[in-house]
Amino acid sequence: MAHLLLVESWVGSMSRLLPRAIRENGHDFTFLTRDLHHYLRSAPEGVAHPLLGARNVITADTNDVETLLPEVERLHAVLEFDGVLTSCDYYLPTAARIAGRLGLPGPGPDAVADACRKDATRRVLADAGVPGPRFAVHEEWADLARAAREIGYPLVVKPVDLCAGMYVRRVDDESELAEAVRALADFPVNARGQRRTPAVLVEELLDGPEVSVETVSHAGAVHVVGITDKSIGGAPAFIETGHMFPAALTSADTEAAEQTALAALKALGLVDGVVAHTEIKLTSAGPRVVEVNPRPAGNRITELVRHVTGIDLAAAFVDVALGRAPDLRRTDTGLRSAAIGFLVPDRAGTLEALDGSELQEADGVLEAQFAEPGREVKAAGSNNEYLGHVMAGDSDGLGARDRVASLLAGIRAGLVIR
Repeated sequence: MAHLLLVESWVGSMSRLLPRAIRENGHDFTFLTRDLHHYLRSAPEGVAHPLLGARNVITADTNDVETLLPEVERLHAVLEFDGVLTSCDYYLPTAARIAGRLGLPGPGPDAVADACRKDATRRVLADAGVPGPRFAVHEEWADLARAAREIGYPLVVKPVDLCAGMYVRRVDDESELAEAVRALADFPVNARGQRRTPAVLVEELLDGPEVSVETVSHAGAVHVVGITDKSIGGAPAFIETGHMFPAALTSADTEAAEQTALAALKALGLVDGVVAHTEIKLTSAGPRVVEVNPRPAGNRITELVRHVTGIDLAAAFVDVALGRAPDLRRTDTGLRSAAIGFLVPDRAGTLEALDGSELQEADGVLEAQFAEPGREVKAAGSNNEYLGHVMAGDSDGLGARDRVASLLAGIRAGLVIR
């Protein structure tokens, strides 16, 4: 049995999948957090949160890395950790620094830090010749406005240090750019109490469909598990409305996406001890990197992969954090594709009617979960405002996406927000 240090977590599915993977593989973990109630509030009433299954739950200021490192060293002397991991983007650099400080397996701290900062990722990939959009990074308005004119509208505006699509917007002119920049300036601290950098990233708007390449790196070798497709909506925001695994691509597009992702991971130095989720746009000019995430995919993509291939990316994440070879053997699950669709609110109000109970028994449905009536709703501006999801599989081919779309259409017909 190994003992892992889990530093913070997302409050969504990975906060359940990761503890499960640790336990099912015969290991134990200590959970380190600055605010345990952040997680307890997300657990259904009367249900113990899986993070409470930790051997130890320890409170520490995980936002103060310089103070945290010697504190974790003292804990390690007593508790003897074998690996360090987190599922939360905001703490990936912290986990990497802790692993490095303790001499435990994992990707290099600098590589993780570069991947978690969108501006640093852009610079590293550009220097290595990995294709991406034209971009500029500035803090001052005059510099941003000038760079936007040089790149040319329409553009994509991004914060350099947020995730889940927060404050990522398409802008078509300078007035929309100014509005987007003001909105970012009004959000100086993220949801975990970390002060944000004021830098703003402006990028060329890329055409074409978006996919993600799911990989596992161990001992210097990067293994491609597969490619997931992505549906985007909510303009001018970029909200993920659904995914299917595997993506319905030509062999040429599959090869191009995989090679581009591998080049990006190599350029960043993410070739050992990491499960990665690399987003790629298949543009008319060839594949372009959107971003590189040095952790398993969110939005239950890991579950789509597991349903189709039998490969458990959460378990692989645990293995590589321990320096062990992950089990990436495929099994015949009976499914050829699996898809998920999200119910995205397009207006604010109170949720009065939403009934997805009948979906639990519908043909091909793997999961169905929806918000309860009475919830206050706001129009979605990121991936954080979903009202629920449905996941379905197809045993014959790549029909899972169409099945999910049909099921969600029925749910939307009975959706009432006032």
